[in-house]
Amino acid sequence: MAERSFKHEVEKLKIAPGAEFEGEGILAVTKALLQSGVAYVGGYQGSPVSHLMDVLADASETLDALGVHFDSSASEATAAAMLGASVHYPLRGAITFKSTVGTNVASDALSNLASGGVTGGVLVILGEDYGEGSSIIQERSHAFAMKSQMWLLDPRPNHASLVRAVEKAFELSEASRTPAMLTMRVRACHSHGRFIASENRRPPFTVKDALDEPRRDIHRMALAPATFVHEHEKISDRWPAAQAFIREHALNEIFGDAKLNVGLVVQGGLYNSLMRALELLGLADIYGRTALPIYVMNVVYPVVDLEVQEFFEGKDAVLMLEEGQPEFIEQTLHTIVNRQEMTTRVHGKDMLPKAGEYTTLVMLKGLRRFLQKYVPSMLEKERIPEGVRQMLAPKVTPIIPSMPGVALDDGGPVLPRPPSFCTGCPERPVFTALKMVEKETGKHHISADIGCHQFAALAPFDIGATSMGYGLGAAGAAALNTGQTGRRSVSIMGDGGFWHNGLTSGVGNAVFNQSNSVIVLVDNGYSAATGGQDILSSRGAGPTRTASLPIVEAVRGIGVRWIRTVSRTYDLKAMKRALSDALTSSDSGPKVVVAQSECMLNKQRRIKPQVRDRLKAGARVVQEKFGVDAETCTGDHSCIRLSGCPSLTIKDNPDPLRQDPVATVESSCVACGHCGEVSHAAVLCPSFYRIEVVRNAGWFERWRNRLANAVIHPMQRRLAAKEFRYAA
Repeated sequence: MAERSFKHEVEKLKIAPGAEFEGEGILAVTKALLQSGVAYVGGYQGSPVSHLMDVLADASETLDALGVHFDSSASEATAAAMLGASVHYPLRGAITFKSTVGTNVASDALSNLASGGVTGGVLVILGEDYGEGSSIIQERSHAFAMKSQMWLLDPRPNHASLVRAVEKAFELSEASRTPAMLTMRVRACHSHGRFIASENRRPPFTVKDALDEPRRDIHRMALAPATFVHEHEKISDRWPAAQAFIREHALNEIFGDAKLNVGLVVQGGLYNSLMRALELLGLADIYGRTALPIYVMNVVYPVVDLEVQEFFEGKDAVLMLEEGQPEFIEQTLHTIVNRQEMTTRVHGKDMLPKAGEYTTLVMLKGLRRFLQKYVPSMLEKERIPEGVRQMLAPKVTPIIPSMPGVALDDGGPVLPRPPSFCTGCPERPVFTALKMVEKETGKHHISADIGCHQFAALAPFDIGATSMGYGLGAAGAAALNTGQTGRRSVSIMGDGGFWHNGLTSGVGNAVFNQSNSVIVLVDNGYSAATGGQDILSSRGAGPTRTASLPIVEAVRGIGVRWIRTVSRTYDLKAMKRALSDALTSSDSGPKVVVAQSECMLNKQRRIKPQVRDRLKAGARVVQEKFGVDAETCTGDHSCIRLSGCPSLTIKDNPDPLRQDPVATVESSCVACGHCGEVSHAAVLCPSFYRIEVVRNAGWFERWRNRLANAVIHPMQRRLAAKEFRYAA
C-alpha cells in the first residue's frame, strides 16, 4: 500500500500522439520512458522519486501491453545491477532511486557497468534531494559521474524539457556506449505542467528476445586486464562521442543576446529560480526573454569545451551558478579558459555561497554583486518588492532559546519544532519503553538507523547516538561488541532497512561474530519512511508480489537463537519486559526483539474507506477516543514527556485555584491508546479515559443513552448550581 494510488493518473499514459499531456513531473518522466521504447525499468523508492516507482507499479497493464518489464528492486544496488541486461543486448533500461544515498549503495554495480560500457541505452533517474528541506546528507551526484565517467543530465524543470532529456539521454547513452544519469529535484518531480505527447513505443528488442538469443562479449565484462583498456576507451572514444552528440543535438541551450560582454552559465535544474531572480532585477520576463545571455547546461557532465569557448568569446566576465560544493563545473570552466588563453574572467563561488541551496534569494544577491562589478547600469531596471528588499538587507540572526517551556514575548522568535512520529505511530511506544527500561538499567549506547524510528533521536526521547545508513543500525554498533563489560549496545532497525540489507550486514554479521548486542527490529508492515510501499513482510501485498514472510523466521534462519516478539507495541508492559530481558539475559549471541504493529498512516488509509462504506450502508460503527479529565490532571505533564504524541498537548487549567496548564487530547487522536498506557505503565496518574463513539447505533443503544442522559443531566445541573453558589 503506497502513500497514494495513481490508478487514475496512469490512464494518461495511453493518451493519443499529438494530444496535450498534463500532470505531475514524475508522470511526465514515466510517459517519456514509454515514448523512448524502454524495455525494462527498476528502482528503489525514496524522496523525491518514490512516486515514480508507485506510478510504474500502478501502470502494470500499460507496461505489459508494451512488453516492458518492471521490477520493484530490493535495494538501489539491486536496481543498478539490473542494468547489466544492457551490456550485451540492445535493451533500453532505466532505474530510479534517491541520490546521493542511493547512488552510494549502488556504486559497485554502477562502477562495473560504466567500466565495460553498454550496448542498449541506460538511464539512471536520480532524485536529487539537495537543499534545506532535504532529509539526507548534503552531497551531489556530480562527483560520482566524474569518478565513474557516467554522463550527467540536469534538464530545465519544465515538462517539455524533461521529456526531451529522457528521450535524448537514451540516444546519448547508445551513441557513446556509456550509462547516463538524470537528476530530478523535488520541485521538478512534483510540479505540474504540459507537453505534447508522442506515441508509446514497444521496445524493438525485448527482454524475451534477449533470453531467446543469448549473447556474450568477454571484452565488455569488468574483468582484468580488460578494465585497464576500458579506462582508455572512456577517454579516447566515449568522451568525444558524447561531446559530439550533445553539440549536434543542442542538448545545452543559449538564451538572450550572446554578443553582450557579460554572461551567465547555469545548471539546467536551476533555470527557473534564475529566471525569477532576473525578473525581479528587471532583466527578464515571465516568458523567458532575458537581457543577459545565458548558457544553460542541461548536460553538466561532460562539459563541451567548444560550446564554452564560443559562449565566452568576446565576454569580459561570466558568472557560473553551480549549486553545491565542490565547484566542479566552475573548475572546469577555469581550466578551459586557461588552456585556450582566453581573457574572460570566471566568477562563481566568490560571489555566491560555497555551499547550500541556490534559492531565488541567494541568486539575487550573487547577481547583484556580479552586475555591480561589471555592468552596474543594468541594476537601474530592478523592481524588487519591498518585502524581498528587506530579506536582502543584512540581518542579525536572533538566538532562539533551546530549552522547552521558555516564555517568548509577542513578536519574538518561534521555538523550533523538531520532526516527530505521526499521531498514533506504533514506533513511539518502543522508545517510551526503552527510556523507561534505561531508568532501571542505566544508559546504553544506541545505534540508530534510517527510517521513521530515527525521529527518536530528537525530543522527547533523545535516543540514538549514530546513524550510518539504511539498514546499518546493527552494523553501526559492531565495534562495540566486547566481552570486557556486562553492558550491551542496543541497535534499532526498521523492517524496510532489514530487508534492504540489514539481514546480512546487521543480524548475520552479529551472529557470525558472536555479538552479545541487542537488536530491536521495528516491524510496522511497510517501507513506511519512503511512502508506505510493500516489502517482503507486508500483509496483503497483492497478487503480483510474494509477501507475508515473517521477519522472525528470517532472523531464526540466519542463526539467531534468542528472539522475543511483541505483537502489539502499544502494550508498554510487554514491550518493556522484552527489552529488559534482552539487556539482562545470560544467553550468548545477539538478542533480537521484534516489535510489531501496523504503521498508523497506512492503517488509517486502509480502514477509513471501510468505515466510510459501512456508514453509507447504515452499519453500526464504533470508534474509540481518548481524553484527559481536567479535574484529575495534576499538570505534571510526564505523559507528554514520555509520549510526545502530536495530539497530546496542554490547555488552560479550568480550576481557578491552580495555575499549571493541564494535558488535553486533540481531535486528531486516532485512539492508539499510547498516552493512557504510558500513564499507567509509569504509574503517573489516572486522568486518562477512553470513550466509544457509536454511529448508526441500534434502538436498544439509543434507548439506553437517553435513559443515562435523563439520570445524569439533573445531577450535573445540581453540581453546577453548587459551584455557582460557592463562587458567589
